Amino acid sequence: MAKLRKGVSYRPLKRPYTRKSRYRKKNFVRASPHNLIVRYDMGDLQKKFEYKLEIRSTSDLQIRHNSLEAARKSSNRVLEKKTGKVGFMLKLRLYPHHILRENPLASGAGADRMSTGMAHPFGKPIGLAAQVRKGQTLFDIFVDKNNIPAAKEAAQRIISKVPCKCLIVISKNE
Repeated sequence: MAKLRKGVSYRPLKRPYTRKSRYRKKNFVRASPHNLIVRYDMGDLQKKFEYKLEIRSTSDLQIRHNSLEAARKSSNRVLEKKTGKVGFMLKLRLYPHHILRENPLASGAGADRMSTGMAHPFGKPIGLAAQVRKGQTLFDIFVDKNNIPAAKEAAQRIISKVPCKCLIVISKNE
């Protein structure tokens, strides 16, 4: 499998040119890579919890779908171990619509004659990203008062997996 490019090369926000349509001819990008995010809502979805922790971005950037999935998995594991399967509700509030593209250039012996490059190449689709604005909520964690420390630990796991500085906001859930 091909190695992933560094996330920093896709971090800045760019105007999306990634139209997806039901009809293949109307798509700008012919094939869209599949989304790695498995679930968006976890835990007990029916129960009304006392407290809500929001993980908010402090900058504008793009977050790749594999980063969001890694954050979801690690935080979900912490919450399930500490609070049980029904002691929390975790919601991923982003959806990766933006298609990331790459124009691969050959490197190595003889590549200097082949890769002249282009000014603004269109490239092939290699992944998906969610475009995030400053102050936008990435994840919501709903817990009762006795499970707030576990939720804070899960929020720290999320922050360590996403490529931006984040803020944890704790509030009463109305």
